[in-house]
Amino acid sequence: MIKQSNNDFLQTEVSKGNRSSLKLGVNDLRGAIREKHIFMTLGWQDVKARYRRSRVGAFWLTINMGVLIAALGIIFGSLFRAPIETFLPSIAIGIIVWGLLSVTVSESCDSFSSAKDTILQVKMPLSIHIIRVAVRNLIIFGHNALIIPIIFIIFVKPIDWISLYALLGLFLLILNITWMSFVLSIVCTRFRDATEIIKNIMQVMFYATPIIWEAEMLPQRISEIILNFNPFYHLITIIRAPLLGQMPTFLNWVIPVSMAIIGWCLALTFFGYYKKRVAYWL
Repeated sequence: MIKQSNNDFLQTEVSKGNRSSLKLGVNDLRGAIREKHIFMTLGWQDVKARYRRSRVGAFWLTINMGVLIAALGIIFGSLFRAPIETFLPSIAIGIIVWGLLSVTVSESCDSFSSAKDTILQVKMPLSIHIIRVAVRNLIIFGHNALIIPIIFIIFVKPIDWISLYALLGLFLLILNITWMSFVLSIVCTRFRDATEIIKNIMQVMFYATPIIWEAEMLPQRISEIILNFNPFYHLITIIRAPLLGQMPTFLNWVIPVSMAIIGWCLALTFFGYYKKRVAYWL
């Protein structure tokens, strides 16, 4: 009886601790949202500072991305013997969306260390520094996304009502990469080697995800194993498929939605528990 009551007591205390950590994480995020003008301004300033004194400015991002897409589209389209009018739009959307996903996740690892002076001297919600990274990369994504309508015009690809689902897909993508950023910002601040590990993982996942190749190229059995258990595939598909006039499958929607719900609950609890230690780790 005594042993059972001790176990019940410990479980109750753990449950209270989890609720307290979740509350701390939610409050920090709320504080950042109330001060949204800060992370919006900082994110925009990051982009401006990168191309200061340049005549073309941030549109160099669009030019560089356009050249990369054209080169990869021609080279891999020829290797895979794929029709350029269908392969190039697909690879363009895939690379642009992957750029938002991978760069945001990778840069979130340094979100606290790069803002070390501000964190140690100014009292503000730590979430601001994480969301700042997301805002910065969303601005870059907006510049790069201009390539997509240009390609559609060149190849005379029509846009129909299904394309509107891409906006929902983009919203789910942002939700998921943001909670990932909350977790990785803490982990990489505590363990600095984790930053390089994350970057290597993202590099591997780029080749394991159908971005520069098409899912139809894989045998069906292998395709089910590689793609169905690859969350990045689903996150890209719910944006790319609607823009190409195709409806994503039920599984393509369920996995990102489930990831967002479970991920945010776990991420805010994790973030709330460790946020007070960030200043000491810096």
